[in-house]
Amino acid sequence: MDLIRIGDKLISRRKISSILERIFTLRCQGFSQQEAARQVGVDRSFVSRLETLGEVRRGRRIAVVGFPVANKAELENMLRQEGVEYVLLLTDAERWDFVRQKNGLELLNQLMEIVARVRDYDVVIIIGSDYRIKVSEALLGREVVGVEIGPSPIQGDREVDVEGLRALVRQLGKNKGWDKK
Repeated sequence: MDLIRIGDKLISRRKISSILERIFTLRCQGFSQQEAARQVGVDRSFVSRLETLGEVRRGRRIAVVGFPVANKAELENMLRQEGVEYVLLLTDAERWDFVRQKNGLELLNQLMEIVARVRDYDVVIIIGSDYRIKVSEALLGREVVGVEIGPSPIQGDREVDVEGLRALVRQLGKNKGWDKK
């Protein structure tokens, strides 16, 4: 039911939902709380309280990139549970398909897009060979934490310790001032 009655007021859930979506869209587009509030006709303090109410965690953002990973689905599930926002994990077969299905220009463009995207994160966990970790550190120019799964070149999928990675994600969060609520 879209309409609910509270005392003598008739309230539209759809209208509330639409206003909330508009606020979130504006904030995600980079509008300040004041600008978003002005556009939808509410006080800035309402936008602030709304964000606080829905906040899961604050502070540094973590991305995880890794290959060739045998237990990809298990790792992705755990990383989602831990609030990691960007995850790019590939099995050995997926990494070779990624390379083979593109011409040189397409591959270069897609790699540049991935690099540009992960550069937006404060901490990037790289799961891979010793060589891939070193290249990533040089390329990303930000905090890179390596989880080495073998010397380069790695052939075939490698198991990654799920609980070890979970502990690392939590430790990075603890040391960097964000709390998972």
